[in-house]
Amino acid sequence: MIPRYSRPEMTAIWSDEFRYRIWFEIEAHACDALAKLKVIPEEAARTIWEKGKFDPARIDEIERATKHDVIAFLTNLAEHIGPEARFLHQGMTSSDVLDTCLAVQLARASDILLADLDALLAALKRRAFETKNIPTVGRSHGIHAEPVTFGLKLAGYYAEFTRCRKRLEAARAEIATCAISGAVGTFAHIDPYVEQYVAQKMGLTIEPVSTQIIPRDRHAMFFATLGVIASSMERLAIEIRHLQRTEVLEAEEYFSPGQKGSSAMPHKRNPVLSENVTGLARLVRGYVTPALENVALWHERDISHSSVERMIAPDATVTLDFALHRLTGIVDKLVLYPERMQHNLNKLGGLVFSQRVLLALTQAGVSREDAYKLVQKHAMNVWQEGGDFLSELSHDAEITAHLKPAVLSELFDLGYHTKHVDTVFKRVFS
Repeated sequence: MIPRYSRPEMTAIWSDEFRYRIWFEIEAHACDALAKLKVIPEEAARTIWEKGKFDPARIDEIERATKHDVIAFLTNLAEHIGPEARFLHQGMTSSDVLDTCLAVQLARASDILLADLDALLAALKRRAFETKNIPTVGRSHGIHAEPVTFGLKLAGYYAEFTRCRKRLEAARAEIATCAISGAVGTFAHIDPYVEQYVAQKMGLTIEPVSTQIIPRDRHAMFFATLGVIASSMERLAIEIRHLQRTEVLEAEEYFSPGQKGSSAMPHKRNPVLSENVTGLARLVRGYVTPALENVALWHERDISHSSVERMIAPDATVTLDFALHRLTGIVDKLVLYPERMQHNLNKLGGLVFSQRVLLALTQAGVSREDAYKLVQKHAMNVWQEGGDFLSELSHDAEITAHLKPAVLSELFDLGYHTKHVDTVFKRVFS
């Protein structure tokens, strides 16, 4: 988590100040619940809210001696609250505070990421409709296949990120659980009502069985979801990088006035933002495996997961937030070259229409195997020698015996390949 790849709203969630504020609210709400149960005096609960203060620097100082962050925090609170501080943490264990706080942080981080996805989806939708009918060549294995439209490309990404958003919503719901159940999760020293009360106040649901910690399969699914989102981002980023290659140049990242592409070559315009998104996606995916390994803990708990989460929770969410924001900017300002798309579409002399010729021959009575051989023979000639595919076909008597020249010409109609664009758009955007 470094400033270069961080945005303030997300980094604030992982600050010491924010974390201690959530810790305090958990403890204070628990005291309110205990007061309602007559376990502690109501006046004590009020005093805790009124006098409860903390100093991160002082907490660090105490922790250097105690070697325990929650105890250091409670000690610092007691310095401000006074005698009533003895009612803090009644029947609770450290994980009640830590895990519930992490749930709040991840839920709030999710809200930012969901807003990021909404912004990306809006940009994709706008650009998809702008380019709905701009023809371009579709590629499989990096090789020209058949015509598509640029809008169809973007519609596919819109559908993919819509799925990503649904997955993140589910992951947010799954991660947002509260555990206030005490040592080994039996509620021996604290009433389950306290957990219900704190959960409601913190915007969480209760963890059915916490065993002292919230089960880490929830966290594994959360970080796995972030990893899938990162992979979808990389897929779009790589598409843009390929389209910006000099030999292709159908699309290009916006190159701002005064921007420099190379310290050595003044002519350079590089897809550095998309490359950056690719790199950041690798990082986010890298956090998935440690989260999966955190699931298998000893008995009712150990803390082998703790150091991992202190690293990956802020890093994964901060990195993904930044990358989503960057990708949205790339899509929003993406420069398109329709003329270049048309040039590339025509580059192979009409070979992109080979399948339609093949199908027309089969419908005219030629076996599929024979039709394939006929079409491929001329296709390979054009591929290797250049020329015009339609002209090649038109001079083959075996082909024209089944397909008259006028019929052959109709098979090279670009509109045939784009006639269902509206159908796809209705499926995606309705």
